[in-house]
Amino acid sequence: MTMNNNRRNFLKISAAAGVGYWASNMQAAESKSPNEQINFACIGVQGKGSSDSRDASRSGNIVAICDIDDNNLDKAAKEFEGAKKYNDFRKMLDEMDKEIDAVTVSTPDHCHAVVSADAMKRGKHCFTQKPLTHSIWEARRLGEIAKENKVVTQMGNQGTSHAGLRRAAEVIQSGAIGTVAEVHVWTNRPIWPQGQGYDEAEAAPKTVHWDNFIGPAKMIDYRPNIHPFKWRGYWEFGTGALGDMACHTVNMPYMALKLRDPVSVEAVTSGHNGITYPKWSTITFDFPELNGRPALKLYWYDGGKMPDNALLDGVPRNGEGKVADSGCLLVGDKGRLYSSSDYGASFQLLPEEAYKNYEGPAETIPRSPGHFKEFADAIKGGPEPMSNFPNYAGPLSETILLGNLSVWAGKKIEWDAQNMVAKNAPEVAEIIRPTYREGYTL
Repeated sequence: MTMNNNRRNFLKISAAAGVGYWASNMQAAESKSPNEQINFACIGVQGKGSSDSRDASRSGNIVAICDIDDNNLDKAAKEFEGAKKYNDFRKMLDEMDKEIDAVTVSTPDHCHAVVSADAMKRGKHCFTQKPLTHSIWEARRLGEIAKENKVVTQMGNQGTSHAGLRRAAEVIQSGAIGTVAEVHVWTNRPIWPQGQGYDEAEAAPKTVHWDNFIGPAKMIDYRPNIHPFKWRGYWEFGTGALGDMACHTVNMPYMALKLRDPVSVEAVTSGHNGITYPKWSTITFDFPELNGRPALKLYWYDGGKMPDNALLDGVPRNGEGKVADSGCLLVGDKGRLYSSSDYGASFQLLPEEAYKNYEGPAETIPRSPGHFKEFADAIKGGPEPMSNFPNYAGPLSETILLGNLSVWAGKKIEWDAQNMVAKNAPEVAEIIRPTYREGYTL
């Protein structure tokens, strides 16, 4: 047994032995000796990575930080004194293998899979930002790797832990709005440029380690419109409006209705050039019957597109008489459920007069102590996090990314979910399962 495995077992045994005491005495929990703390390495420490790193620091020790931008590293180093600094996650994991228990992965989307897989194969617990991966095959594979290595995992779709989202799922599952035939989800994304080409290439700033940013993707020269934020709109690095937001905005109906393994997906878009995602898209997902849940359709809208006005009749408006520019509407044969929260944390039943005395079903879904805390508690022997890779985050990401597959193909995709094959579009095999640049593997 390795030193690291001994450490992991110690954490779990300590937690199991002291769970009652810690639950009743938080001061004692915070004053545990350093050997009882979870040692985190944080990969990607600015943007969403800054809050992920802070969450980790509240649950343990930050022993290493990694970022491709020295400015980001230096800023984080002031907050996490004593953490060793790295630009390459591979070097960090090699050199600090025995000192790291868990990682946070908050890189651009195209690096999520290679970073997470490397960490999990070394026995590290893994918290990875949404979408879990850049490609469908990667999402499936990360779930398998998590199972193979018996590690705790959680994706950063924080709405999963909200009591409001879990309550909405219970209400839907109770039959309050009847049989759901349609789900409509719209977003105000993209809020970055899409539908264009690359800027002119130029030399990367001295603080930016461009080769590490490119990671497993095809090498291109540095462009200032990619790093640090606008990479989301580029096929090589991001997953567009759908990948950025749907793991949040589709999350509530996904939990309620088990929206996994659609049989077909069809996108209508402004067109794309193979470099950036389109300016707008509408996507239709067809889900078959599943364990008694009837077949239904999910409709996605981005880039300013919205559901037909008839569908929005009775949906609450703002002071200007407009529907929220991001929302989710489930249409049942008895009523509708509407949420204007990106995280699905609040909802309304429609028509309101029909539900004014509605109390709702008993709680059936356990409530969360907090999204990151679910992850940390599980490392110490607690329940498995809800948005774990094999059973929740992976299948959700597969569903979402299938929409982008149809966007790329420009035609309806007939999908064989079990085998991850587009039955009518063999030309998209490279998008389903990409090849990596030398030096990177899953």
